[in-house]
Amino acid sequence: MDKRVANADAAIEKLFDGATILMGGFGTCGNAENLIQAVIRKGTKNLTCVSNNVGTPDFGLGLLVSERRVRKLICSFPGQNRACQQQVLDGEIEIELTPQGTLVERVRAGGAGLPAFYTPTGVGTVVAEGKEVREFNGKEDLLERALRGDFGFIKA
Repeated sequence: MDKRVANADAAIEKLFDGATILMGGFGTCGNAENLIQAVIRKGTKNLTCVSNNVGTPDFGLGLLVSERRVRKLICSFPGQNRACQQQVLDGEIEIELTPQGTLVERVRAGGAGLPAFYTPTGVGTVVAEGKEVREFNGKEDLLERALRGDFGFIKA
């Protein structure tokens, strides 16, 4: 089966408002720039974006934030993106901070069909707020829910 498409616009043809996108890249490296530009052209909005970080206001995921296409961010590092910071402060974007290793495991667990897992990372911090804590072998662990996306954006 040939899954190649003609261009980025064709690749996101089925992207819908409110979708969850798992986004590859680290900082300003490895972002799927062509797919992000296609989302802007298409006008898709109210997105949940899962990414290591938010990028800059004029590059990567930061472009979608600047264009006000993102409703929720699940990330490890919101960074120095002032557009994102202001939208969070103004209540325009919900942000869920997740330690980097936990974020990776949440995505892996989702891909493996697991609903959740326990980890000691984040116990006793703001990351633990509202999460189940359980003791295993004398140590506390947080219940972290798996993440599944509707789409995955990778640079290829």
